[in-house]
Amino acid sequence: MENVDVIVIGSGLSGLTAANILAKEGKNVVVIEKSNRLGGRSITNSSQGFLFNIGAHALYTSGEAFEVLEELNLTINGGDANTPAHGIWENKVYPIPTGFGSLLATPLLSFKEKIQFAKLMMKLMNMKMDQIPVMSLEEWVEKEIKEPLIKKLFYALSRTTTYTIAPSLQMARPVIRQLQRAMKKNSVLYVDGGWESIVSELRRNASSLKVKFYCQSKAVKMEQHGHLHKVYCANNDWFTAEHVILAIPPSDAFHLIQDAESTSLYQWKKQSIPVTATCLDLGLKKLPVQEHQFVLGLDQPVFFTNESRAGNVTTSTGVVVHLIKYHNPEEQQYDPKVNKNELEKTMDLVQPGWRKELIAEQFLPKITVVHDFPHINRKIIPEPEIPEIKGVYVAGDWAGNEEVLSDAAIASGKRAATHILAKNKLLI
Repeated sequence: MENVDVIVIGSGLSGLTAANILAKEGKNVVVIEKSNRLGGRSITNSSQGFLFNIGAHALYTSGEAFEVLEELNLTINGGDANTPAHGIWENKVYPIPTGFGSLLATPLLSFKEKIQFAKLMMKLMNMKMDQIPVMSLEEWVEKEIKEPLIKKLFYALSRTTTYTIAPSLQMARPVIRQLQRAMKKNSVLYVDGGWESIVSELRRNASSLKVKFYCQSKAVKMEQHGHLHKVYCANNDWFTAEHVILAIPPSDAFHLIQDAESTSLYQWKKQSIPVTATCLDLGLKKLPVQEHQFVLGLDQPVFFTNESRAGNVTTSTGVVVHLIKYHNPEEQQYDPKVNKNELEKTMDLVQPGWRKELIAEQFLPKITVVHDFPHINRKIIPEPEIPEIKGVYVAGDWAGNEEVLSDAAIASGKRAATHILAKNKLLI
């Protein structure tokens, strides 16, 4: 039993961020985590000298996540992931433009298409977010892009930067903002040591601020006693605090709260649309085709990247590469064997001879990328505090405003923490 100022349930990026910000301001914080390690989907697994994230991860240096990590004075090392790109079209690999420098070199586009693509890039770089109305990505594309192949290329870039393939649902503005960030120089970071190093930095800093961590402590029930909240764990631990941050998926948060059906959490959970993907992570002795470092599927929802070109993710020699098949959230029936075979065939195409170089692999048949994303059916943006339950807050990739991926997770953790701090200042 422990009485504290704030209980954080969940130790992913959002929970760890909130704990750091609160502890920095002198709050007594505990973080409880159901698994035996911190980090959620930001953990990194080690296999035969290769460091595998849970699928491909990239940190945008102009995004909310990087900004908050800098505010916390954390050291995140890594390398610039920007590199010439290739695309798969009709089972062939072509150089594709990701900017003006590579536009002239690609044989994939006609002269007319190159002109349209150049105009599109100029428009994207100069767009102000307040100029984009609330509309789906598909609506925006149909209005702005005429050539079918340019549409394919744009959609490929969009799903690579958001890990989401749902143009009829995705709001256009967050996707375009993410594309703008990707187009900047030195804008995408592959993190040394994998994303576990971010988790380690957050934990190290939090521990120095006296945050306590309890792993293998699954929260199973919450009760409210006046202005205090009591959290019960499956291992018979329990904690009380004035503030609780639910840095867990919406369905898990919903089941913790008594009479959750009568709260806003019910609507937040109901409107959430999880995004999943199939991931194949490989540890190779070397890359058979050095030219192919970053490959997008133009006529199929797949992606290949060599993380080792920028991030130090091996303990000795070799390279770590990632392949992803994006899942349409409206079509949740996927065969793991079929998906793995498709990714292996993609590898055969972009890196023929890779099997001779294979040392280790990690196959993730269906992982959750995010528990929600900015979409047009999202009628209510989750607030930091559940309006009907004072002192209970939410955070996570599903609780973002218009941020995506890790930016949504870390930004929501900061919002929950600053909301608590602001409330306390009002009471002083």
